Amino acid sequence: MYLGLDLGTSALKALLLDADQRVVAVVSEPLAIRRPQPLWSEQDPDQWWTALDHALLRLRELHPAPMAAVCALGLAGQMHGAVLLGADDRVLRPAILWNDGRSAAQCDEFSAALPALAAIAGNLAMPGFTAPKLLWVRAHEREVFAATAKVLLPKDWLRLRLSGEHATDCSDASGTLWLDVGRRCWSEELLAVCGLGLEHMPRLVEGSDVAGRLRPVLADRWGLPAGVPIAGGGGDNAASAVGLGIANANEGFVSLGTSGVVFLASDRHRPRPDAAVHAFCHALPGRWHQMSVMLSAMSALHWARVLLGLASEAALLDCAESLDASRRERAPLFLPYLGGERTPHHDADAKGVLFGLAHEHDAAAIAHAVVEGVTFGLLDGWQALAALPGAVDSLMLVGGGANNAGWARMLASAFGVPIEVAAESAAAGALGAARLAALAAGGDPAEFCRRPDVAREFRPDEGEAALLQARHARFRALYPTLARSFKAGPER
Repeated sequence: MYLGLDLGTSALKALLLDADQRVVAVVSEPLAIRRPQPLWSEQDPDQWWTALDHALLRLRELHPAPMAAVCALGLAGQMHGAVLLGADDRVLRPAILWNDGRSAAQCDEFSAALPALAAIAGNLAMPGFTAPKLLWVRAHEREVFAATAKVLLPKDWLRLRLSGEHATDCSDASGTLWLDVGRRCWSEELLAVCGLGLEHMPRLVEGSDVAGRLRPVLADRWGLPAGVPIAGGGGDNAASAVGLGIANANEGFVSLGTSGVVFLASDRHRPRPDAAVHAFCHALPGRWHQMSVMLSAMSALHWARVLLGLASEAALLDCAESLDASRRERAPLFLPYLGGERTPHHDADAKGVLFGLAHEHDAAAIAHAVVEGVTFGLLDGWQALAALPGAVDSLMLVGGGANNAGWARMLASAFGVPIEVAAESAAAGALGAARLAALAAGGDPAEFCRRPDVAREFRPDEGEAALLQARHARFRALYPTLARSFKAGPER
Protein backbone atom coordinates (compact mmCIF):
# COMPACT_ATOMS: atom_id res chain seq x y z
CA MET A 1 0.00 0.00 0.00
CA TYR A 2 1.04 3.61 -0.65
CA LEU A 3 -0.21 6.72 1.16
CA GLY A 4 -0.57 10.08 -0.63
CA LEU A 5 -1.14 13.34 1.24
CA ASP A 6 -2.23 16.46 -0.66
CA LEU A 7 -2.21 19.73 1.28
CA GLY A 8 -4.54 22.00 -0.69
CA THR A 9 -5.71 25.51 0.08
CA SER A 10 -9.24 24.56 1.11
CA ALA A 11 -8.72 20.94 2.18
CA LEU A 12 -6.16 18.26 2.99
CA LYS A 13 -6.73 14.93 1.24
CA ALA A 14 -5.28 11.54 2.20
CA LEU A 15 -5.43 8.63 -0.28
CA LEU A 16 -4.56 4.94 0.03
CA LEU A 17 -3.37 3.21 -3.16
CA ASP A 18 -2.73 -0.50 -3.50
CA ALA A 19 -0.02 -2.21 -5.55
CA ASP A 20 -2.44 -2.68 -8.47
CA GLN A 21 -3.10 1.11 -8.45
CA ARG A 22 -6.61 0.76 -7.11
CA VAL A 23 -7.69 3.62 -4.84
CA VAL A 24 -8.72 1.99 -1.57
CA ALA A 25 -9.88 5.13 0.24
CA VAL A 26 -9.83 8.93 0.13
CA VAL A 27 -10.59 11.18 3.10
CA SER A 28 -10.64 14.98 3.21
CA GLU A 29 -10.36 17.55 6.00
CA PRO A 30 -11.38 21.20 5.40
CA LEU A 31 -9.02 24.16 5.81
CA ALA A 32 -9.79 27.85 6.32
CA ILE A 33 -7.95 30.94 5.02
CA ARG A 34 -7.37 34.10 7.07
CA ARG A 35 -7.60 37.43 5.24
CA PRO A 36 -6.68 39.97 7.96
CA GLN A 37 -6.14 42.80 5.44
CA PRO A 38 -6.96 43.42 1.76
CA LEU A 39 -4.69 41.36 -0.53
CA TRP A 40 -3.51 39.20 2.39
CA SER A 41 -4.03 35.42 2.50
CA GLU A 42 -2.64 33.36 5.37
CA GLN A 43 -2.99 30.02 7.14
CA ASP A 44 -1.71 28.75 10.47
CA PRO A 45 0.50 25.69 9.82
CA ASP A 46 -0.85 24.08 12.98
CA GLN A 47 -4.20 23.88 11.15
CA TRP A 48 -2.52 21.74 8.46
CA TRP A 49 -1.13 19.39 11.11
CA THR A 50 -4.50 19.05 12.84
CA ALA A 51 -6.14 18.24 9.49
CA LEU A 52 -3.45 15.66 8.67
CA ASP A 53 -3.81 14.02 12.08
CA HIS A 54 -7.60 13.84 11.79
CA ALA A 55 -7.39 12.39 8.27
CA LEU A 56 -4.94 9.64 9.22
CA LEU A 57 -6.81 8.75 12.38
CA ARG A 58 -9.95 8.35 10.25
CA LEU A 59 -8.07 6.10 7.81
CA ARG A 60 -6.75 4.01 10.70
CA GLU A 61 -10.28 3.60 12.04
CA LEU A 62 -11.85 2.81 8.66
CA HIS A 63 -9.01 0.85 7.01
CA PRO A 64 -6.64 -0.54 9.67
CA ALA A 65 -5.23 -3.38 7.55
CA PRO A 66 -4.32 -1.21 4.51
CA MET A 67 -2.75 1.40 6.83
CA ALA A 68 -0.63 -1.31 8.44
CA ALA A 69 0.55 -2.38 4.96
CA VAL A 70 1.75 1.10 3.82
CA CYS A 71 5.35 0.87 2.58
CA ALA A 72 5.87 4.50 1.48
CA LEU A 73 4.29 7.95 1.87
CA GLY A 74 4.23 10.84 -0.61
CA LEU A 75 3.44 14.54 -0.28
CA ALA A 76 1.80 17.04 -2.63
CA GLY A 77 0.76 20.56 -1.76
CA GLN A 78 -0.16 24.13 -2.53
CA MET A 79 2.87 25.94 -3.93
CA HIS A 80 4.63 29.22 -3.14
CA GLY A 81 3.62 29.52 0.53
CA ALA A 82 6.23 30.90 2.94
CA VAL A 83 6.61 29.06 6.25
CA LEU A 84 9.28 30.88 8.27
CA LEU A 85 11.07 28.92 10.97
CA GLY A 86 13.40 29.98 13.76
CA ALA A 87 16.59 28.13 14.71
CA ASP A 88 14.48 25.76 16.85
CA ASP A 89 12.11 25.04 13.91
CA ARG A 90 9.39 27.08 15.61
CA VAL A 91 6.95 28.79 13.21
CA LEU A 92 7.57 32.54 13.45
CA ARG A 93 4.37 33.86 11.83
CA PRO A 94 1.33 32.57 9.89
CA ALA A 95 2.22 31.14 6.49
CA ILE A 96 1.79 33.60 3.61
CA LEU A 97 -0.05 31.73 0.85
CA TRP A 98 0.22 31.55 -2.94
CA ASN A 99 -2.83 33.81 -3.44
CA ASP A 100 -1.50 36.60 -1.22
CA GLY A 101 -1.05 39.83 -3.18
CA ARG A 102 0.72 42.15 -0.75
CA SER A 103 4.21 41.95 -2.31
CA ALA A 104 3.69 43.63 -5.70
CA ALA A 105 6.16 46.40 -4.83
CA GLN A 106 8.74 43.80 -3.81
CA CYS A 107 8.35 42.10 -7.20
CA ASP A 108 9.41 45.35 -8.85
CA GLU A 109 12.28 45.61 -6.39
CA PHE A 110 13.46 42.07 -7.12
CA SER A 111 13.29 42.54 -10.89
CA ALA A 112 15.18 45.84 -10.73
CA ALA A 113 17.89 44.41 -8.46
CA LEU A 114 18.57 41.45 -10.76
CA PRO A 115 17.75 41.94 -14.46
CA ALA A 116 18.80 38.33 -15.08
CA LEU A 117 16.01 37.06 -12.80
CA ALA A 118 13.80 35.60 -15.54
CA ALA A 119 16.78 34.05 -17.32
CA ILE A 120 17.82 32.15 -14.17
CA ALA A 121 14.43 31.37 -12.61
CA GLY A 122 12.58 30.98 -15.91
CA ASN A 123 9.72 33.08 -14.51
CA LEU A 124 8.70 36.64 -13.80
CA ALA A 125 8.53 37.96 -10.23
CA MET A 126 4.87 37.78 -9.15
CA PRO A 127 3.31 38.34 -5.73
CA GLY A 128 2.29 34.68 -5.56
CA PHE A 129 5.89 33.45 -5.56
CA THR A 130 7.83 32.87 -2.34
CA ALA A 131 10.79 35.21 -2.79
CA PRO A 132 8.79 38.50 -2.92
CA LYS A 133 7.03 37.43 0.29
CA LEU A 134 10.41 37.28 2.04
CA LEU A 135 11.31 40.72 0.72
CA TRP A 136 8.01 41.99 2.17
CA VAL A 137 8.81 40.41 5.54
CA ARG A 138 12.30 41.93 5.45
CA ALA A 139 10.77 45.39 4.86
CA HIS A 140 7.79 45.19 7.25
CA GLU A 141 8.62 42.56 9.90
CA ARG A 142 12.34 42.99 10.45
CA GLU A 143 12.53 41.01 13.70
CA VAL A 144 10.80 38.04 12.07
CA PHE A 145 13.15 38.17 9.09
CA ALA A 146 16.22 38.40 11.34
CA ALA A 147 15.04 35.34 13.30
CA THR A 148 14.37 33.24 10.18
CA ALA A 149 16.68 30.24 9.99
CA LYS A 150 14.77 28.18 7.39
CA VAL A 151 12.08 28.85 4.79
CA LEU A 152 9.84 25.90 3.94
CA LEU A 153 7.00 25.38 1.50
CA PRO A 154 3.69 24.19 3.01
CA LYS A 155 3.93 20.45 2.24
CA ASP A 156 7.57 20.48 3.33
CA TRP A 157 6.62 21.82 6.76
CA LEU A 158 4.44 18.72 7.07
CA ARG A 159 7.49 16.65 6.09
CA LEU A 160 9.49 18.31 8.87
CA ARG A 161 6.81 17.38 11.41
CA LEU A 162 6.57 13.85 9.98
CA SER A 163 10.29 13.09 9.77
CA GLY A 164 12.45 15.87 11.21
CA GLU A 165 13.94 16.54 7.75
CA HIS A 166 14.26 19.92 5.98
CA ALA A 167 13.74 18.90 2.34
CA THR A 168 11.82 19.91 -0.76
CA ASP A 169 11.49 18.67 -4.34
CA CYS A 170 12.43 20.42 -7.60
CA SER A 171 8.85 21.00 -8.80
CA ASP A 172 7.73 22.82 -5.63
CA ALA A 173 11.06 24.66 -5.36
CA SER A 174 10.52 26.02 -8.90
CA GLY A 175 7.80 28.29 -7.53
CA THR A 176 10.04 30.07 -5.04
CA LEU A 177 12.05 32.20 -7.55
CA TRP A 178 15.20 30.88 -5.82
CA LEU A 179 15.69 27.88 -8.09
CA ASP A 180 17.75 27.76 -11.27
CA VAL A 181 14.98 25.79 -12.99
CA GLY A 182 17.01 24.68 -16.00
CA ARG A 183 19.83 23.32 -13.82
CA ARG A 184 17.50 22.05 -11.02
CA CYS A 185 19.56 23.61 -8.21
CA TRP A 186 19.30 26.55 -5.79
CA SER A 187 20.67 29.84 -7.15
CA GLU A 188 22.88 31.69 -4.69
CA GLU A 189 22.50 34.80 -6.87
CA LEU A 190 18.70 34.78 -6.53
CA LEU A 191 18.87 34.06 -2.80
CA ALA A 192 21.34 36.90 -2.18
CA VAL A 193 18.89 39.50 -3.55
CA CYS A 194 16.55 38.50 -0.71
CA GLY A 195 19.25 38.55 1.96
CA LEU A 196 19.27 34.75 2.17
CA GLY A 197 21.76 31.96 1.56
CA LEU A 198 21.85 28.24 0.93
CA GLU A 199 21.70 27.66 4.69
CA HIS A 200 18.13 29.01 4.70
CA MET A 201 16.98 26.48 2.11
CA PRO A 202 15.87 22.88 2.60
CA ARG A 203 17.77 20.01 0.98
CA LEU A 204 16.74 19.62 -2.67
CA VAL A 205 15.60 16.21 -4.01
CA GLU A 206 13.63 14.81 -6.92
CA GLY A 207 9.98 13.96 -6.35
CA SER A 208 10.61 10.22 -6.53
CA ASP A 209 13.57 10.30 -4.10
CA VAL A 210 13.36 9.27 -0.45
CA ALA A 211 13.43 12.50 1.60
CA GLY A 212 12.94 11.26 5.15
CA ARG A 213 11.33 8.54 7.25
CA LEU A 214 8.26 8.66 9.46
CA ARG A 215 8.89 9.23 13.18
CA PRO A 216 8.13 6.07 15.21
CA VAL A 217 5.71 7.83 17.56
CA LEU A 218 3.59 8.96 14.60
CA ALA A 219 3.68 5.54 12.95
CA ASP A 220 2.31 4.09 16.18
CA ARG A 221 -0.40 6.77 16.45
CA TRP A 222 -1.70 6.20 12.90
CA GLY A 223 -1.22 2.45 12.65
CA LEU A 224 1.55 2.70 10.05
CA PRO A 225 4.73 0.59 9.91
CA ALA A 226 7.77 2.07 11.62
CA GLY A 227 10.29 3.91 9.44
CA VAL A 228 8.02 4.38 6.41
CA PRO A 229 10.01 6.29 3.73
CA ILE A 230 8.66 9.69 2.67
CA ALA A 231 9.06 10.64 -1.00
CA GLY A 232 10.14 14.09 -2.12
CA GLY A 233 6.67 14.53 -3.64
CA GLY A 234 5.63 17.50 -5.72
CA GLY A 235 3.90 20.81 -6.02
CA ASP A 236 0.16 20.33 -6.39
CA ASN A 237 -0.01 20.55 -10.17
CA ALA A 238 3.11 18.50 -10.88
CA ALA A 239 1.81 15.83 -8.49
CA SER A 240 -1.58 15.92 -10.22
CA ALA A 241 0.21 15.35 -13.52
CA VAL A 242 1.87 12.24 -12.07
CA GLY A 243 -1.55 11.10 -10.85
CA LEU A 244 -2.89 11.52 -14.39
CA GLY A 245 0.10 9.85 -16.06
CA ILE A 246 1.14 13.13 -17.71
CA ALA A 247 4.89 12.91 -18.16
CA ASN A 248 5.67 13.28 -21.88
CA ALA A 249 5.86 16.39 -24.04
CA ASN A 250 2.50 17.92 -25.06
CA GLU A 251 0.49 15.89 -22.54
CA GLY A 252 -1.52 18.14 -20.28
CA PHE A 253 -4.50 18.92 -18.12
CA VAL A 254 -6.82 21.71 -17.00
CA SER A 255 -7.31 22.13 -13.26
CA LEU A 256 -10.48 23.67 -11.81
CA GLY A 257 -9.29 24.23 -8.26
CA THR A 258 -9.30 27.34 -6.07
CA SER A 259 -7.08 28.69 -8.83
CA GLY A 260 -7.24 27.60 -12.47
CA VAL A 261 -4.33 25.97 -14.29
CA VAL A 262 -3.49 24.74 -17.77
CA PHE A 263 -0.50 22.36 -17.56
CA LEU A 264 1.68 21.02 -20.40
CA ALA A 265 4.53 18.57 -19.80
CA SER A 266 7.86 18.96 -21.62
CA ASP A 267 11.11 17.06 -22.02
CA ARG A 268 13.10 20.29 -21.69
CA HIS A 269 13.03 23.64 -19.94
CA ARG A 270 10.88 26.01 -22.04
CA PRO A 271 10.57 29.39 -20.30
CA ARG A 272 8.08 31.97 -21.62
CA PRO A 273 8.24 34.83 -19.10
CA ASP A 274 7.11 37.35 -21.73
CA ALA A 275 3.65 35.70 -21.67
CA ALA A 276 3.58 35.35 -17.86
CA VAL A 277 3.74 31.56 -18.32
CA HIS A 278 5.32 29.53 -15.53
CA ALA A 279 8.17 27.18 -16.50
CA PHE A 280 8.84 24.68 -13.70
CA CYS A 281 10.55 21.37 -13.07
CA HIS A 282 8.26 18.36 -13.17
CA ALA A 283 8.04 16.09 -10.12
CA LEU A 284 9.71 13.40 -12.25
CA PRO A 285 13.49 13.54 -12.86
CA GLY A 286 14.67 15.00 -16.17
CA ARG A 287 11.30 16.51 -17.08
CA TRP A 288 9.84 20.02 -16.95
CA HIS A 289 6.47 21.62 -17.59
CA GLN A 290 4.80 24.88 -18.60
CA MET A 291 1.81 26.21 -16.74
CA SER A 292 -0.61 29.09 -17.14
CA VAL A 293 -2.26 30.16 -13.88
CA MET A 294 -5.35 32.23 -13.16
CA LEU A 295 -5.86 33.14 -9.51
CA SER A 296 -9.65 32.76 -9.21
CA ALA A 297 -11.37 29.69 -10.68
CA MET A 298 -13.54 27.73 -8.23
CA SER A 299 -13.00 30.60 -5.78
CA ALA A 300 -14.88 32.83 -8.26
CA LEU A 301 -17.74 30.32 -8.34
CA HIS A 302 -17.75 30.28 -4.53
CA TRP A 303 -17.98 34.08 -4.48
CA ALA A 304 -20.85 34.05 -6.97
CA ARG A 305 -22.85 31.30 -5.26
CA VAL A 306 -22.65 33.16 -1.91
CA LEU A 307 -23.68 36.38 -3.67
CA LEU A 308 -26.66 34.62 -5.31
CA GLY A 309 -27.64 32.73 -2.16
CA LEU A 310 -27.13 29.28 -3.71
CA ALA A 311 -26.35 26.21 -1.63
CA SER A 312 -23.18 25.06 -3.40
CA GLU A 313 -20.92 25.54 -6.40
CA ALA A 314 -22.71 22.56 -7.99
CA ALA A 315 -25.98 24.47 -7.63
CA LEU A 316 -24.39 27.48 -9.32
CA LEU A 317 -23.26 25.31 -12.24
CA ASP A 318 -26.78 23.86 -12.55
CA CYS A 319 -28.20 27.39 -12.50
CA ALA A 320 -25.79 28.46 -15.25
CA GLU A 321 -26.78 25.48 -17.43
CA SER A 322 -30.43 26.47 -17.25
CA LEU A 323 -29.72 29.43 -19.55
CA ASP A 324 -30.69 28.69 -23.16
CA ALA A 325 -28.47 29.57 -26.15
CA SER A 326 -30.24 32.82 -27.06
CA ARG A 327 -29.92 34.14 -23.51
CA ARG A 328 -26.27 33.06 -23.28
CA GLU A 329 -25.53 35.25 -26.27
CA ARG A 330 -26.98 38.27 -24.40
CA ALA A 331 -25.55 37.40 -20.97
CA PRO A 332 -23.21 39.81 -19.20
CA LEU A 333 -19.45 39.26 -19.33
CA PHE A 334 -17.41 38.52 -16.22
CA LEU A 335 -13.74 39.32 -15.65
CA PRO A 336 -12.68 36.75 -13.02
CA TYR A 337 -9.82 38.78 -11.55
CA LEU A 338 -11.12 38.85 -7.96
CA GLY A 339 -7.60 38.58 -6.52
CA GLY A 340 -5.53 40.02 -9.36
CA GLU A 341 -4.27 37.84 -12.20
CA ARG A 342 -1.15 36.02 -13.36
CA THR A 343 -1.33 34.58 -16.89
CA PRO A 344 -1.44 36.42 -19.23
CA HIS A 345 -1.83 39.85 -17.61
CA HIS A 346 0.65 39.67 -14.68
CA ASP A 347 -1.41 42.28 -12.84
CA ALA A 348 -1.91 42.17 -9.07
CA ASP A 349 -4.23 45.19 -9.33
CA ALA A 350 -6.71 43.59 -11.75
CA LYS A 351 -10.26 43.37 -10.41
CA GLY A 352 -13.36 41.34 -11.07
CA VAL A 353 -16.02 42.96 -13.29
CA LEU A 354 -19.59 42.13 -14.31
CA PHE A 355 -20.04 44.02 -17.57
CA GLY A 356 -23.18 44.64 -19.60
CA LEU A 357 -25.87 44.12 -16.94
CA ALA A 358 -29.47 44.81 -17.95
CA HIS A 359 -32.95 44.43 -16.43
CA GLU A 360 -33.37 41.08 -18.18
CA HIS A 361 -30.43 39.47 -16.40
CA ASP A 362 -31.31 37.11 -13.56
CA ALA A 363 -29.38 34.70 -11.35
CA ALA A 364 -28.97 32.21 -14.20
CA ALA A 365 -27.45 34.87 -16.48
CA ILE A 366 -24.98 35.95 -13.79
CA ALA A 367 -24.11 32.34 -12.91
CA HIS A 368 -23.45 31.62 -16.59
CA ALA A 369 -21.32 34.76 -16.92
CA VAL A 370 -19.13 33.68 -14.00
CA VAL A 371 -18.60 30.12 -15.30
CA GLU A 372 -17.94 31.44 -18.79
CA GLY A 373 -15.57 34.13 -17.43
CA VAL A 374 -13.46 31.52 -15.66
CA THR A 375 -13.48 29.49 -18.89
CA PHE A 376 -12.24 32.52 -20.82
CA GLY A 377 -9.50 33.13 -18.22
CA LEU A 378 -8.34 29.55 -18.74
CA LEU A 379 -8.58 30.01 -22.52
CA ASP A 380 -6.30 33.06 -22.27
CA GLY A 381 -3.81 30.87 -20.43
CA TRP A 382 -4.11 28.07 -22.99
CA GLN A 383 -3.37 30.51 -25.78
CA ALA A 384 -0.41 31.94 -23.84
CA LEU A 385 1.17 28.46 -23.77
CA ALA A 386 1.38 28.66 -27.58
CA ALA A 387 1.16 24.92 -28.18
CA LEU A 388 1.67 24.08 -31.85
CA PRO A 389 -1.59 23.35 -33.71
CA GLY A 390 -2.37 19.65 -33.49
CA ALA A 391 0.44 18.95 -31.01
CA VAL A 392 -1.96 18.33 -28.12
CA ASP A 393 -4.39 15.48 -28.73
CA SER A 394 -6.51 16.05 -25.61
CA LEU A 395 -6.45 17.56 -22.13
CA MET A 396 -7.48 15.88 -18.89
CA LEU A 397 -9.78 17.76 -16.51
CA VAL A 398 -9.22 17.74 -12.75
CA GLY A 399 -10.36 19.60 -9.66
CA GLY A 400 -13.59 20.54 -8.00
CA GLY A 401 -15.40 21.43 -11.24
CA ALA A 402 -14.35 18.33 -13.15
CA ASN A 403 -17.57 16.44 -12.42
CA ASN A 404 -19.81 18.94 -14.24
CA ALA A 405 -20.48 17.79 -17.81
CA GLY A 406 -21.72 21.16 -19.00
CA TRP A 407 -18.54 22.93 -17.97
CA ALA A 408 -16.38 20.19 -19.52
CA ARG A 409 -18.25 20.62 -22.83
CA MET A 410 -17.76 24.40 -22.67
CA LEU A 411 -14.01 23.97 -22.10
CA ALA A 412 -13.70 21.52 -25.01
CA SER A 413 -15.47 23.96 -27.35
CA ALA A 414 -13.46 26.93 -26.11
CA PHE A 415 -10.07 25.20 -26.35
CA GLY A 416 -10.81 23.27 -29.53
CA VAL A 417 -9.47 19.97 -28.13
CA PRO A 418 -11.22 17.01 -26.48
CA ILE A 419 -11.50 17.15 -22.70
CA GLU A 420 -11.16 13.86 -20.81
CA VAL A 421 -12.24 13.10 -17.25
CA ALA A 422 -10.80 10.18 -15.27
CA ALA A 423 -12.59 8.45 -12.43
CA GLU A 424 -10.11 9.73 -9.82
CA SER A 425 -9.67 13.23 -11.26
CA ALA A 426 -10.93 15.02 -8.14
CA ALA A 427 -8.07 13.52 -6.07
CA ALA A 428 -5.32 13.62 -8.71
CA GLY A 429 -2.86 15.43 -6.43
CA ALA A 430 -3.15 12.85 -3.65
CA LEU A 431 -3.00 10.05 -6.23
CA GLY A 432 0.18 11.57 -7.68
CA ALA A 433 1.69 11.80 -4.19
CA ALA A 434 0.93 8.10 -3.65
CA ARG A 435 2.46 7.22 -7.03
CA LEU A 436 5.63 9.18 -6.17
CA ALA A 437 5.73 7.22 -2.90
CA ALA A 438 5.58 4.01 -4.95
CA LEU A 439 8.50 5.20 -7.10
CA ALA A 440 10.51 6.08 -3.99
CA ALA A 441 9.89 2.53 -2.75
CA GLY A 442 11.34 1.10 -5.98
CA GLY A 443 8.22 0.96 -8.16
CA ASP A 444 8.45 0.82 -11.96
CA PRO A 445 7.91 4.31 -13.51
CA ALA A 446 6.23 2.76 -16.56
CA GLU A 447 3.67 1.16 -14.26
CA PHE A 448 3.14 3.95 -11.75
CA CYS A 449 3.06 6.80 -14.30
CA ARG A 450 0.50 5.27 -16.67
CA ARG A 451 -2.61 7.15 -17.77
CA PRO A 452 -5.78 6.30 -15.84
CA ASP A 453 -8.89 5.01 -17.59
CA VAL A 454 -11.02 7.78 -19.11
CA ALA A 455 -14.50 7.83 -17.64
CA ARG A 456 -15.93 10.49 -19.98
CA GLU A 457 -14.79 12.42 -23.05
CA PHE A 458 -16.18 15.74 -24.28
CA ARG A 459 -15.52 16.90 -27.84
CA PRO A 460 -15.72 20.45 -29.21
CA ASP A 461 -19.10 21.55 -30.56
CA GLU A 462 -18.90 23.84 -33.61
CA GLY A 463 -21.96 25.89 -32.72
CA GLU A 464 -20.91 26.51 -29.14
CA ALA A 465 -17.35 27.19 -30.26
CA ALA A 466 -18.56 29.97 -32.59
CA LEU A 467 -20.64 31.58 -29.81
CA LEU A 468 -17.74 31.38 -27.36
CA GLN A 469 -15.27 32.77 -29.88
CA ALA A 470 -17.39 35.89 -30.43
CA ARG A 471 -17.93 36.45 -26.71
CA HIS A 472 -14.27 35.79 -25.94
CA ALA A 473 -13.26 38.57 -28.32
CA ARG A 474 -15.43 41.00 -26.33
CA PHE A 475 -14.05 39.58 -23.07
CA ARG A 476 -10.45 40.11 -24.27
CA ALA A 477 -11.17 43.74 -25.13
CA LEU A 478 -12.37 44.60 -21.61
CA TYR A 479 -9.12 44.15 -19.69
CA PRO A 480 -6.95 46.64 -21.66
CA THR A 481 -9.82 49.12 -21.54
CA LEU A 482 -10.11 48.89 -17.75
CA ALA A 483 -6.50 48.20 -16.70
CA ARG A 484 -5.70 51.83 -15.92
CA SER A 485 -8.84 52.15 -13.80
CA PHE A 486 -7.81 49.09 -11.76
CA LYS A 487 -4.56 50.81 -10.80
CA ALA A 488 -6.40 53.98 -9.70
CA GLY A 489 -7.93 52.25 -6.65
CA PRO A 490 -6.99 52.73 -2.97
CA GLU A 491 -3.34 52.47 -2.00
CA ARG A 492 -2.18 49.18 -0.51
